[in-house]
Amino acid sequence: MHRFIYAAIGGLALVLAGPVIAAEKFPDRPIRLVVPFPPGGNVDVFARVLYREVEKNLGTNFVIDNRGGANGLIGADIVKNATPNGYTLLNVSFSFAVNPAIRKNMPFDIHKDFVPVTNVALGLGYLLVVNPKTTIKTVQDLIDQSKNGNLRYSTAGVGNGQHLAGALFSRAANIKMLHVPYKGGGPAAAAVISGEVQVHWPAGSVGIPHHKVGRLRAIAFTGEKRLDSLPDVPTIGETVKGFVFDSGWHGVFAPAGTPAPIVRQVQQAIHKGLQVPYVNRHFTDNGYQPQGDPPDVWTRKFRADVKRFAEAARLAGIKPN
Repeated sequence: MHRFIYAAIGGLALVLAGPVIAAEKFPDRPIRLVVPFPPGGNVDVFARVLYREVEKNLGTNFVIDNRGGANGLIGADIVKNATPNGYTLLNVSFSFAVNPAIRKNMPFDIHKDFVPVTNVALGLGYLLVVNPKTTIKTVQDLIDQSKNGNLRYSTAGVGNGQHLAGALFSRAANIKMLHVPYKGGGPAAAAVISGEVQVHWPAGSVGIPHHKVGRLRAIAFTGEKRLDSLPDVPTIGETVKGFVFDSGWHGVFAPAGTPAPIVRQVQQAIHKGLQVPYVNRHFTDNGYQPQGDPPDVWTRKFRADVKRFAEAARLAGIKPN
């Protein structure tokens, strides 16, 4: 009898200790990193640079799984439904925080169904680029040509930060351009390179390489000051007084219920990876400030930004659909 009781108690102790034991062994296999946008976009490009170093810090491989569509909702839903053990993570842009303001029927609750892991980086702004075959060389040229009513701008999706940038710029400059959403930043950039649209709003990581080889022409930056890596490209605010728009953040989330020790371990590995000189430089040269805050700090910032971007969407005139 006593032996049975002791065995039962011992078994219960093992069950209760399960998450701790699992956390201590984590990771013992590759981690699936869902990037909810197609390859070649801003989030994807940064992830492929950063996670080479994070792999070294955690001692395992990251398998990047691009699941584009619905402004990141498809990929995020995959993570929401994954086992909360740290082996499936979401690396997403701030469109994740915008979606509740522009979608009537969300497939999940961004606060209840996910655990904020860390903020990878904060974007200082977007580039304003045009197809080089156009005669648009300045912001004023773009404003003047918009009067013809035939300018189209591509973005990574409805409610994406690029959409907000284009809509808020149009409002500030009192112009009209047709918004053409794509399934990610890569296809949106390809559209302006091919001439399918005339205007695009990429992050520096996507726009700068194309600008330097002449596939795109960067005519302005949405941030408060000029990019150090493109000192000859003015800010939009130099023409449209008072206009400033940052490019939000990249952040990492795990499914709700993921053990806190695992969340903290991943955050620390990402923070360490961001300190590596070539990784840090890749972010800063492209207009981003590396961050990597602890989960509690990131959670507070994330919740505040959900409110901030809801107001930005309202000002941009983006109605829930």
